Amino acid sequence: MIRIARADDAAAIHDIYTPSVLHGVETFETELPGVDTMRQRIEGRLQHYPWLVWEDAGRVLAYAYASRFRERAAYDWIAETSIYVHVDARRRGIARRLYDTLLDAMRLQGINQAVGVITLPGLGSVAMHEAMGFTPAGVWRSSGYKLDAWWDVGVWQLELQAPENPPRPVVPFAGLRETAAWTALLQRANA
Repeated sequence: MIRIARADDAAAIHDIYTPSVLHGVETFETELPGVDTMRQRIEGRLQHYPWLVWEDAGRVLAYAYASRFRERAAYDWIAETSIYVHVDARRRGIARRLYDTLLDAMRLQGINQAVGVITLPGLGSVAMHEAMGFTPAGVWRSSGYKLDAWWDVGVWQLELQAPENPPRPVVPFAGLRETAAWTALLQRANA
């Protein structure tokens, strides 16, 4: 089942994130943030952007969220996306369904562009993004140092909807989650 993340999901989300911090390059974070910090991230992000989880039999198996791409107001209509799936839950279609729901929520907010930032080669992540319609938008060479190596980072971009001129303000997720459109989206995602 797909649902909005809650503060009490922080420990499960932290557990899913831990291998990427300690042993992977899916994130360039090099020290574990801790459960309390993860809780603060969830609560803070949900004011403006969706943070969703995939729960199965009471266990959180994956999470996906959007976040601010850049601080300048002109970037309000573009957001970066992230997804992490528990090692035991991979190759089951969870990532695709969860990511689809995240992107649909962003569309409802009025966000026009989604950006996926992938440490290269990241073959699985690249394949998933491209299967969902993302296209390569550039590479940042040797942009992160982790696990005794320099890593390139690729950027993939997806137009969620054509931009309006002038644009309407993006709807904060805290307001969107109270609407009938959000309820209908979540019902479709879990059908």
